[in-house]
Amino acid sequence: MQPICHRIRSTSNQILSGASAGRREGRSIMAARYMSGFGNSFETEALPDALPIGRNSPQKCNYGLYAEQLSGSPFTAPQATNQRSWLYRIRPTVKHSGRYRKVDKRHLRTAPCREDADTPIGQMRWSPVPMPDEKISFVEGLCTVTTAGDADTQVGMAAHLLFVTRAMQDEYFFNADGELLIVAQENRLRLCTEFGVIEIEPGEICIIPRGVIFRTELVDGPARAYVCENYGGAFTLPDRGPIGANCLANPRDFLTPVAAYEDREVPSKLYVKWGGELYLSEIGQSPLDVVAWHGNYAPYKYDLRHFSPVGAISFDHPDPSIFTVMTAPSETPGTANIDFVIFPERWMVAENTFRPPWYHRNIMSEFMGLIYGVYDAKPEGFTPGGFSLHNCMLPHGPDEQAFETASNGELKPVKLTGTMAFMFETRFPQRITRYAADLPELQENYIDCWDGLNKHFDPDRKDPWDR
Repeated sequence: MQPICHRIRSTSNQILSGASAGRREGRSIMAARYMSGFGNSFETEALPDALPIGRNSPQKCNYGLYAEQLSGSPFTAPQATNQRSWLYRIRPTVKHSGRYRKVDKRHLRTAPCREDADTPIGQMRWSPVPMPDEKISFVEGLCTVTTAGDADTQVGMAAHLLFVTRAMQDEYFFNADGELLIVAQENRLRLCTEFGVIEIEPGEICIIPRGVIFRTELVDGPARAYVCENYGGAFTLPDRGPIGANCLANPRDFLTPVAAYEDREVPSKLYVKWGGELYLSEIGQSPLDVVAWHGNYAPYKYDLRHFSPVGAISFDHPDPSIFTVMTAPSETPGTANIDFVIFPERWMVAENTFRPPWYHRNIMSEFMGLIYGVYDAKPEGFTPGGFSLHNCMLPHGPDEQAFETASNGELKPVKLTGTMAFMFETRFPQRITRYAADLPELQENYIDCWDGLNKHFDPDRKDPWDR
């Protein structure tokens, strides 16, 4: 093995160090090392002086590297939203492309998907889907539950379940249809990308931008995750408004990998999702050959347990938008293409207040999952690994048990612990796929959780505490 030393230069003046080892034949071993900050313009190199100074495209690059730009926005996008990175790689990406052929996409679907237009509308919930017995990789294990909008016009999203029971061996993937937000739910997942290595565990997320090549490996057994595929503008941090400069998801807690590369001359497969189809190209080497890079278009991770929630400290509770971790904005101010919202550990202290989420109907459509613990609005039937769909304008809220407990319990300060739920919320209706509709885990009696909500109205008794 030949050691590869990292020298990291960061425009945020943060100096990080790490080490990685690789070899020309066999699997490279790359360590997960990170730089801190959201949306930064980073500099990182795996070999000394691999990055050119004062220019992007010198006549000849050090080490015989090729300079290549990866753009995540139009060239003329405003400075605040312009995204691009310069990559200095062993081969340009055109050498990692062969003749593409269409292959079986299994349970992977893309909007607009009308295969299930006859599925009745309604509130829907699924129990956890068991881990498949077969050996499947990241690409094979993407199972679409809902689609919304239109990927070709770059609006909307898809919600997928992800099952990974084998590592990608000399196999790689990139998605041209949208960026991927991966929410780890069971066991750790390692993502080896063009930009470096990211590891996530339950309670952590990572973002793989549109077009970034990666492969996945298992760390401690078969892994399960939820995936949001964002067809629209890139995820960013929401404006805090009157909250001010702090709390919610703080930029310093987002981590971007340092440069690490593979120099491997072995037959490999590159899968590409493009236009809703899955394609395969046979190539002769690893495409993870970026020795150095700089820019602001790169994958990153975030630990949801670092989210600093805010809430009521007197009475009532604010809208759940205060739990927004990231947002993918639309052309309409204040209306998201996607909001990624979580419900983490937090104190409940509001007086004379119904503390769980209230009953509501919403113009947004909500795909919800539970990473671990118990969700306070539905303590029964919604378990870790499960998921639910409450579509545009369909009513929902606490089940009968949660309502009675919250209505009659002592309102002392209570801390919700050991819980982490999330929501992919979009302005578009989410249409379920045939895969999701046919799952035996679909709870046909979900609507019954509200059957026990009794009529309490009595025109002769104004005081609700007068029994």
